[in-house]
Amino acid sequence: MKKIWLITIGAVLLIGVVLMAGCGSEIGTPNGSVNVNMSNQQQGIWVSGEGKVTAVPDIAMLTLGIEAQEEDVATAQAEASAAMDSVFQALADQDIAEEDIQTVYFNISEVTRWDSSKETQEVIGYRVTNTVSVKVREVEKAGEVIDAVVTAGGNMIRINSISFTVEDPSPYYEQARELAIGYAKAKAEQLASETGISLGNVTYISESSYSYSSNYRVYGMEDAVAIPAPAVETPISVGQLEITATVQIAYDIAQ
Repeated sequence: MKKIWLITIGAVLLIGVVLMAGCGSEIGTPNGSVNVNMSNQQQGIWVSGEGKVTAVPDIAMLTLGIEAQEEDVATAQAEASAAMDSVFQALADQDIAEEDIQTVYFNISEVTRWDSSKETQEVIGYRVTNTVSVKVREVEKAGEVIDAVVTAGGNMIRINSISFTVEDPSPYYEQARELAIGYAKAKAEQLASETGISLGNVTYISESSYSYSSNYRVYGMEDAVAIPAPAVETPISVGQLEITATVQIAYDIAQ
């Protein structure tokens, strides 16, 4: 008796699975059987296009800071604070506004060394690091600003990087998108013409944009030295930014 009930339950479950598959497909045949379409291929004509424009940067972004190391925290922090005050004053003298200076990193860490006789690390001092980002709106003055902060910060100055951008990139992105859409449309029209079909409505479109600078310069610690007065301004090449937009568009095939 138990075996008969188990067979009946199994049959009910099997019928339920078949019915669920039928409901999901909504495709039937005249004899009532269910035909499930598993195809998920993209339909229509799918094309992509890329547009590029160049722009001359009008903003320089500097990442610079102060690093002080002493035997005790208080002395290291006091030296770092005094040096950073001098750097801030040098930036102000270069007409850099306060709102264009932002602290991006501050750290106090132990400086250790390995004591082989005791087989342990011993603390020999403390390091204070204070880093800021600086927006230089007169991009041609970037070299002059670098020289000023190097002189002000002395041996504790650290100039980590410089990069370039534009204050308002939106017009360049619009131009790049227009080019990308034009290239994609021309590609779709060519494909349709070569295959003897007609383009229908646009059914899908996606876009991505990005920019990168052909000029990115990193200053090592060897550049961070005290100099009484720069005889020659640090040379800076602004170069050009390349702004790119990519689109993907899908068209119906007209009947």
